[in-house]
Amino acid sequence: MLTIRLSAATGASAALALPVDPDGLVAVGVPLGDAIVAQATALVDDTDHSGAAGVVHVLPRPGERTHRLLLVGVGSANEAGWRSAGAALYRAASRESSLTIALPPAAEPSAVRGLAEGLLLAGYRFRLGAEKPGGGPTLRRVTVAVDAPERFEAALATANAVASVTYLARDLTNMPSQDKSPAWFAARVAREADRLPGLKLRVREPQELAAEGFGGILAVGGGSSRGPRLVELGWRPRGARQHVVLVGKGITFDSGGISIKTRDGMKLMRKDMGGAAAIIAATLGAAALKLPVRVTALAPLAENMVSGSAYRPGDVVRHYGGRTTEVLNTDAEGRVVLADALAYAARRLNPDLLVDLATLTGANAVALGKRTAALYSDNDELAGALSAAAGAAGEKVWRLPLPDDYLELLASDIADAANVGDGGAGSVTAALFLREFAGAARNRWAHLDMSAPSWIEGPEGELVKGATGWGVRTLLRWLEGIAAENGQA
Repeated sequence: MLTIRLSAATGASAALALPVDPDGLVAVGVPLGDAIVAQATALVDDTDHSGAAGVVHVLPRPGERTHRLLLVGVGSANEAGWRSAGAALYRAASRESSLTIALPPAAEPSAVRGLAEGLLLAGYRFRLGAEKPGGGPTLRRVTVAVDAPERFEAALATANAVASVTYLARDLTNMPSQDKSPAWFAARVAREADRLPGLKLRVREPQELAAEGFGGILAVGGGSSRGPRLVELGWRPRGARQHVVLVGKGITFDSGGISIKTRDGMKLMRKDMGGAAAIIAATLGAAALKLPVRVTALAPLAENMVSGSAYRPGDVVRHYGGRTTEVLNTDAEGRVVLADALAYAARRLNPDLLVDLATLTGANAVALGKRTAALYSDNDELAGALSAAAGAAGEKVWRLPLPDDYLELLASDIADAANVGDGGAGSVTAALFLREFAGAARNRWAHLDMSAPSWIEGPEGELVKGATGWGVRTLLRWLEGIAAENGQA
């Protein structure tokens, strides 16, 4: 991961970046040579730099120790503007050996957090094969030049921690499914949890799932030779006043089962555990940041495959706690495993707040496009807090309704409900199906359908092609907010 340090001087980096807002070149809080100021001012004037966040204009300086000058737009200079600036600067300077970015004296710690997150997240790479011709990025060291560097140390540390666990979520999601079995995922979580004090891990294997009645996880995983798991990861700091339970869909590969997908529909199904990756990463992040909030992550993991032991359309699944589901489509498997985990959370863990994340439906993308997750909750306060956290993190959500009269679309003649609805509104009916398993916690439950924004086809802002790690940053901002509300930040 890129190394970012704070300094009270610009030093001697190969490239120097200066901020520009819509009013022009922004004065910085560290000394610059007269020649650089004059050149930067002339470049802004000559190129008519808009100052929009993420716009970069470059001035070569052949023969100079700092041989490139980059003028980066920061927009209104809020955290989002600095995040865009950081991402754009990483791409503009990725082939340099080092980069210095000078900040204005009025910069807040949030500017450093945004800038660092943009740099780090745009610098993520996942590659299992040999490097492409021409090599990869060479930028390894960035200096952020500010007056009073100590004022920004906590913000930089937070950005590093958030980026690190977001990298993990992206790595888990990008990993090809021939390696990424439920057992592999659980072992990777164990390895990561061992690096941080205060975490408790339990992994339920198939025999334990059967003994405890996790019928949904077993049904979905029954067609694979690689059995399912339920990962339970807990962070329980002293003095925590609230218990948050996070549930994430963990389908390590989704063939669709007997209701099989098309070839094109399967190509990216290694990403169908993006929700599990996000909630595990967020819990690890809470521990790394020592957030004073109790967090339990539940990741139901299964591989949805076709075989003689696969569950069938028409089967009735008995979930944890006894509720039954008639399976009308084996490709609507995510809600079947999530149902077990939600029921267990509501019955056994007594959560103050219960939130699930899932790459659940294609209907999410139809309704909201590729960058926005659907948010469902009957709790206005919880929905508002999650929406605000997503906005602060640079991730988008849009709240959709939970109309009770749509429950009739999930009616079954032989079970408590069917796993798919008849009549459209696929994302809404999936959320309604899940809500029934939240039990006594349904008034403090939220569901995030994040299938579309979990993956991106090309670089955009702080995102790079492939898994985005969507939800990690939103959850950590939300947990930070809970800590602040409790006076424990």
